[in-house]
Amino acid sequence: MTRRTPRLSRLRRAVPDGRTGRPAETRGARPRRRGTQPKVVALGGGMGLSASLAALRRITGDLTAVVTVADDGGSSGRLRDELGVLPPGDLRKALAALCGDDDWGQTWSRVIQHRFQSQGDLHEHAVGNLLIVALWEQLGDHVLALDLVGRLLGAHGRVLPMSAVPLELEALVKGHDPERPDEIGTVRGQATVALTPGEVQSVHLLPNDPPAVPEAVAAVLDADWVVLGPGSWFSSVIPHLLVPELLDALIETKARRVLPLNLAPQPGETEGFSPQRHLEVLGRHAPKLALDVVLADEAAVPDRDSLADAAQRFGAAVELAPVARPDGSPGTTRSCWPPRTTVFFGCMEGSAHGDDGSGEG
Repeated sequence: MTRRTPRLSRLRRAVPDGRTGRPAETRGARPRRRGTQPKVVALGGGMGLSASLAALRRITGDLTAVVTVADDGGSSGRLRDELGVLPPGDLRKALAALCGDDDWGQTWSRVIQHRFQSQGDLHEHAVGNLLIVALWEQLGDHVLALDLVGRLLGAHGRVLPMSAVPLELEALVKGHDPERPDEIGTVRGQATVALTPGEVQSVHLLPNDPPAVPEAVAAVLDADWVVLGPGSWFSSVIPHLLVPELLDALIETKARRVLPLNLAPQPGETEGFSPQRHLEVLGRHAPKLALDVVLADEAAVPDRDSLADAAQRFGAAVELAPVARPDGSPGTTRSCWPPRTTVFFGCMEGSAHGDDGSGEG
């Protein structure tokens, strides 16, 4: 039996009334009444998380996205620099992915994703970014504002930031300077890390040990299933493990934890990485993390035994399935979880790919 860490207990008490579900319990099999929908929490950022949410919303009506807030590129970076706010871009993408397939949902999805094209200051700003930031300023509450946007859109789920403070990603990179291939240097900024040449050795967040959003911790503790990834490994997936309270929750939750692997390495960030290498770097950043399922496309795993060995270090079983598109490509949006592969909790669809690293926040 695990013991809840004092900081998790304090954080859980900090969640306002009505913003959390059932009380968290110690880890073990969570009973669920027949016919009830599973509570699913998906963690990540960018297009990888968005594609997961677009499929998961068809599986359960109890879905929460926990989103990275280290983006510093595009519209998000400009708003962050000018107003000192959280970068709204990945939060906006997650909300758009949760919109329904009816006219209302698809119209609002297009509206909040719309970018202005001009010769002035509004050029490339996304409508949804401006709406989210306006509500943050009006309400003074990140979670309340995102919940309000979700109601406006008719979102099939909830979107939460992983932290309430803007974060900066910093990476140690070997060979960032092509003329010094063996030298390890520092690269700062999520957009830069995502496209860096050289080999990323490790990442950390600035400020160190950032506070988690209490509702995000509560959602992980209360979940039946937690899905970590897919997406840009160092800039969208691993950052969740660098928020101490969120990592504690991922370690202590009773939920089954699923890690979908990317369909292919991401140019720059994980160039040349094998599927098992993705697991190895994850383990270096969170050595106490356990997993239940590692999900991978069967055509993207050349060495199944090595992947199984790497997964076993997390206590996880490997599920291989034909989760890529029929032509084997990730598509222009690197979409994942196509609605055809049944893999876990009875009906979950699966796939994975990294983000495009475009920095279009």
